[in-house]
Parts: sequence; C-alpha cells; structure tokens
Amino acid sequence: MRIKRGSNRVSRRKKVLKISKGYFLTRRNAYRMAKLQVERSLQFAYRDRRTRKRTMRSLWIIRINAAARTFEISYSQLIAGLKAAGSELDRKALADMAVRDTEAFGEIVKLAKKGLASKTA
Repeated sequence: MRIKRGSNRVSRRKKVLKISKGYFLTRRNAYRMAKLQVERSLQFAYRDRRTRKRTMRSLWIIRINAAARTFEISYSQLIAGLKAAGSELDRKALADMAVRDTEAFGEIVKLAKKGLASKTA
C-alpha cells in the first residue's frame, strides 16, 4: 500500500503560511515564495536577537556618557571611578538612572569622583 502525504503536507504548508502572515504579495500567499521568506526571516530573527544585546549596550553607554558630561566627567572616568569605589552598578541601571533620576545619578558621579581621587592619590 502506498503512503499518501496529504495531511502532513497540508499541515506543513499551513504552518509556513501562518508564519508568513503580514508579508507582501506572493511572500504571503504562494507557498514556495513564503517558505523562502520565512526561512530568511527566521535567520534574521536569530541573528538579531544577539545584535539587540550589542545595540542596547551601546545605547546605555551613550546615555551614561551624555548624562556624565553634564556633571563634567567623561564616561571612561565615571566607570573607572565607580570601579575604584567598589560600586557594582551595571550600565543598564546607570543608563536608567541617568534618564529618570538625575539627582541620584549626580550622587553616583560624586562617588565616582571620590573613587578617582583615591585611586590617583
């Protein structure tokens, strides 16, 4: 008796076409084109889940640097001072503090400046 692939084929195609919802023209309707686009999209998604971590870190650094310069200290000096002072704040928390609570960030900057002074002395 021969094997017919009816239900398997249909379910596989439905799965691909469901994922391709929202694509443009035949990339949404035609199985062959949709399959190519879905595979490509999944590759981009996999790659960009890692890229997002890099871009977020660089955004945090930009925000910290901008806020630090309003207190007349550079980003690198701020981080060096915090390490010397023994602070365990990460960049994500510092960036959030720089945007939302500038007074607390100012206190952190003072701590970093003390750390730098003790490091050089």
